[in-house]
Amino acid sequence: MLTRILFACVGNSCRSQMAEAFCRELGKDVECESAGSRPAAAVQPDAVTVMREAGIDISQARPKGFKDLPNLRYNYLVTMGCGVDCPFLPGVKVVQWEIPDPSGKGTEEFRRARDIIKAEVTKLLSDLGRLKS
Repeated sequence: MLTRILFACVGNSCRSQMAEAFCRELGKDVECESAGSRPAAAVQPDAVTVMREAGIDISQARPKGFKDLPNLRYNYLVTMGCGVDCPFLPGVKVVQWEIPDPSGKGTEEFRRARDIIKAEVTKLLSDLGRLKS
């Protein structure tokens, strides 16, 4: 059975995009998306840079709002700890992560956030039995 995960933050321009990309890379039998309550115009260049360093290309990713998602049926809603206004999703288990927002703080802060996000995604997928071996 497929597990569906939605990663959410305010702008959908860095943290939730990184989480979605790691989930796609590391997960099995999982479908993941990301969105924001107030989507930015573009994914932040530092997010693209630090993900490229990790071997993942998110240069084609585009920020989305919750209304842009075709189907709001998920098993898990993962928030990045930014007080995001998330849609009410009946039957969804909410997981809250406290990931510091690296926006405007330089590449080192983006690397720090990326590494925390990768560890959190890995743990989540492992706990769900959805981590690729």
